[in-house]
Amino acid sequence: MLLWKTFIATFTLVFLAELGDKTQLSTMLMAAHNQSYISVFLGASLALITNTVIGVYLGTIISKSLPLYYIHLGAGLAFIIIGILLITQKL
Repeated sequence: MLLWKTFIATFTLVFLAELGDKTQLSTMLMAAHNQSYISVFLGASLALITNTVIGVYLGTIISKSLPLYYIHLGAGLAFIIIGILLITQKL
C-alpha cells in the first residue's frame, strides 16, 4: 500500500538533500567529460537506487531492534560528526 504523504515527504527530503552535494557535482563532471550521457545517467541512477535499497533494508532491520529515539540520536550524532570532519577538512 502506497502512502502518498510518506512518498511525497521522502521524495522532497531526498531531492533537497541531494541538490548541490558531491554526488550531483560528480555526476555533472562525469557527464561533461563523457559523450555517453545515457551511460552516466544509468550508472548514477543504479548507484542511487542501490544505496536506497541498502538504506531501506538496514532501516527496516534496525527499527525492529532499536527504539526510534536511539535511531534518531544515532543519526543526529553521525551528522554532527560528519559535519565537524568536513569543517576541519579531515573528511
